[in-house]
Amino acid sequence: MNREEITHYSHCLNREMHIMIYGRGGIPFLSFPTQDSMCRNYEEFGMIHHLADFIEEDRIQLFVVDTVDRESWSPKGWDKEFRAARQEQYFHYIIEEVIPLIRSRNAETPAVTGFSMGADHAVITFLRRPDLFRGVIALSGVYDADYFFDGWMNPTLYDNSPERFLPNMPADHPWIRMYNERKMILCCGQGAWEEDGVRTLRNLEGIFREKGIEAWCDFWGYDVNHDWPWWFKQMRYFLPYMLNDQ
Repeated sequence: MNREEITHYSHCLNREMHIMIYGRGGIPFLSFPTQDSMCRNYEEFGMIHHLADFIEEDRIQLFVVDTVDRESWSPKGWDKEFRAARQEQYFHYIIEEVIPLIRSRNAETPAVTGFSMGADHAVITFLRRPDLFRGVIALSGVYDADYFFDGWMNPTLYDNSPERFLPNMPADHPWIRMYNERKMILCCGQGAWEEDGVRTLRNLEGIFREKGIEAWCDFWGYDVNHDWPWWFKQMRYFLPYMLNDQ
């Protein structure tokens, strides 16, 4: 399997960032790690191993990025305006620096994916810029900004809070048509550590329905926990749909 690590300086974040690339071709996936994790996250927890056949057969190519969660979503004791601004800088890093890099390596339109906090990033990125992606697979996210910011909100955080900005999106907004031209898959289990994921995905599911957005919101069983072994199974279940194999 082709495996490559890129180190590059981000002008959006004013620091060095890293990206792990797995595979040589196929559909590129912008891939967000779990909370506070970095680009080796998928490899260290076994996701690369479990998707090895998809990667080696050139059906998918993964671009796993670093995060700055420890400066944005995670540090509840920090200044909230700084944290929200850092998330916005991270969003611009992804759009302005990572996406062009992916395009330089792979001419196919990318999809975006992530697990846990990575699912939050995937959904935020996709919903804000659906023109850049073919679809999203988001597993076990908690999509409520209040969960991380204790109810605090400002315009910057609002832009990174789908459960806030989607209800206010006009019915004729071009993004809604674009969402329905893409494939949107949001899934969580109903077992251990998934309570907030279920709550917030139910909320998003209701917003999608009200807006006429055709997202696949899938709730797996009460034995399905917020953990890697289930994300392995879910990714293998949903990937053929994203790849038009079913």
